[in-house]
Order: sequence, then C-alpha cells, then structure tokens
Amino acid sequence: MVTIEYECETDFDLGLDCPALAKIVAEKVLDMEKCPWDAQVNLVLTDNEEIKRVNTEFRGIERATEVLSFPMLPFETPADYSVAEDDESCFDLDSGELLLGDIMISVPKVFAQAEEYGHSLLREYAFLIAHSMLHLFGYDHMEEVERKEMEMHQKKIMELVNITR
Repeated sequence: MVTIEYECETDFDLGLDCPALAKIVAEKVLDMEKCPWDAQVNLVLTDNEEIKRVNTEFRGIERATEVLSFPMLPFETPADYSVAEDDESCFDLDSGELLLGDIMISVPKVFAQAEEYGHSLLREYAFLIAHSMLHLFGYDHMEEVERKEMEMHQKKIMELVNITR
C-alpha cells in the first residue's frame, strides 16, 4: 500500500483524479518491485516556471521538464531494500511507511507531450508517475542497458494498470 501526499500548485486541470490515479500506478510499482513495506510518496503538480526553477536549482539544468524525481533512498542497485532495513530515518515516524521520495510533474508538459505523442492525458500522466516511481526505486536511464531495463519496467507497469497507447 502507498500513501500519496498530494499537492497541486497550478490552475491547469488535467480533468483526472490525479491522486487516485497516482496511487493505482504507484501501488503496481510497489508490487512489481516487491517492496516489503507500505510506502509514502510526495506528489506535486506544478507549472513550467516552477519546475524550471527546481530543475535549475537541483540539477543545474535551466529548462522546464515534464517530471522530476527526488529519491529518499540511496539505492546502490534498483529496489535493493537492504539500504533501509536498519535505518529508521528511511521511515515515517508516525505511520512506519517507507519514505520513497518526491515527484514533481509539470501539468502543461503533460498536455504538450500527450499531444506530441498522440495519446491521452490519462496515459501521459500515468506514464510519468510510473517513470518517476522507478527513479524513486533506484532505476535510471543514463546508460543504454539501464535505459532498456527501465523502458521494459515502464511498459510492464502500464500494461498492469491497463493504460496503453
């Protein structure tokens, strides 16, 4: 089970139940990655200006992007939970949930990319949640082998939630 701490900082409306959809996708990722604990994720929907500011501040890249992921766990290999087993700081003190990290999504980018790729807002939003959740579990796509593995996992998640192109 996953708790989505949700905040919307923009007037742009996707016309979706964003917290509920994020929860559905995130729980599939938790299941697929065999997470042994309940988890918590912070999700912020924002605009291009704010995501650009955060991207510049934290990554040194001065442009808007569709999604940013800020993992809390220093996974050496994806979904290797040994990093959290003996570290109480990885868990919420009140709920006991594993603190996976933060996801920030630019809503205008969801609109733009759905149009660019020719699919629905639902599909684009769900894909960005899946993509970002995999980052929170330590996956990356900087190297070709990593990229292929991450793409395979993304495809599987989208099939599991029955949201395809």
